[in-house]
Amino acid sequence: MKRVYMDCGSSTSVDKEIVEMMVPYFGTYYGNASSIHSFGREAYQAIEESRNKVASTLCANADEIIFTSGGTESDNLAIKGVAFLNKNKRGSKGPHIITSTLEHPAVLETCRYLEKQGFDVKYLPVDKYGVVKLEELEQAISKDTFLITIMYANNEIGTIEPIEEIGKIAKDHDIVFHTDAVQAIGKHPIDVDRSNIDLLSISSHKIYGPKGVGALFIRNGVKIQQTMHGGGHEKGLRSSTYNTPGIVGLGKACELAQTRMEKDTRYLKNLRDKLIKNVLKIEESYLNGHPEKRLVNNAHFRFTGIEGESLLLKLDEKGIAAATGSACSSMKLKASHVLTAIGLSPVEAHGSIRLTLGRESTEDEVSYASEVLQEIVDQLRSISPLWNR
Repeated sequence: MKRVYMDCGSSTSVDKEIVEMMVPYFGTYYGNASSIHSFGREAYQAIEESRNKVASTLCANADEIIFTSGGTESDNLAIKGVAFLNKNKRGSKGPHIITSTLEHPAVLETCRYLEKQGFDVKYLPVDKYGVVKLEELEQAISKDTFLITIMYANNEIGTIEPIEEIGKIAKDHDIVFHTDAVQAIGKHPIDVDRSNIDLLSISSHKIYGPKGVGALFIRNGVKIQQTMHGGGHEKGLRSSTYNTPGIVGLGKACELAQTRMEKDTRYLKNLRDKLIKNVLKIEESYLNGHPEKRLVNNAHFRFTGIEGESLLLKLDEKGIAAATGSACSSMKLKASHVLTAIGLSPVEAHGSIRLTLGRESTEDEVSYASEVLQEIVDQLRSISPLWNR
């Protein structure tokens, strides 16, 4: 059976160059990077080289990079770390955070936790494409606002947010600005200075690196409180023995993402546009998310009269891997909070799927997936009580 992977928004394969670079740090250079002997120094040197590579991808300084276990930990450390330093601010409702209704669960659940700790959180609405409304952001700011956290690009519908404009608003009001850039890195140029970003989260396994490692950019001068206690690694902000092979893999992944970005984005955009054009030929099919300001590899569709989980299973039978929402919460059957946030009804939301492409995707795979989608949609509609044609 033909096997086609179109779920790169959930995870990617590890690039062979990255695997080759990681292997020596499992055996030859296996020392604890915190040790002062030669084995430890060799590992530490590799970590610092990776720190430089990650920083270069963000147009940041190496001493502004903290290594973590992934995007979720980076989001938690950024948001809680700033929040705990501001917990004694007492406005009418308590210290104030602004986020949006379509953030990743790593951000939303962290904000909900902080609400229980006495923080006031404003969840900004978005337009029909999933774009944060800047005028409502301005209106939401109060004297007690200390943090704005808005994702760079949405993990489900692929919409890219107006990050530079948000960063300017935050800077003008002297508010710390955090963005979850897990989906954007490697697919969209990122310059933390130009965008006035103070904190930025990334994850390795979205850019052909290993799972279980990520990073948090913390602008020099921005203070956060540690949330994990131990041996004082990473400036005391992230205590834990260094995952040297993983960090080496992340560094190489960032290096490759930077050198290949122009070629990758051009290739993926052409494939994505072909996929969108083909799929939208299906009767009553629609593109979710912004038609232009979207990730180059993301195509998110909804189909009238069918249920997305059934479509997903039928695609899997044909060897095609797709997704119905965030991989971190895909086992939940309730309608995607992202799709309801852009105004879709629960029925419309449940009739949606995400196809995300990668470096290994081909035109033949796009053609195959388009043909199979047409067949499956017709098949499911023929037995659907929601389809009246």
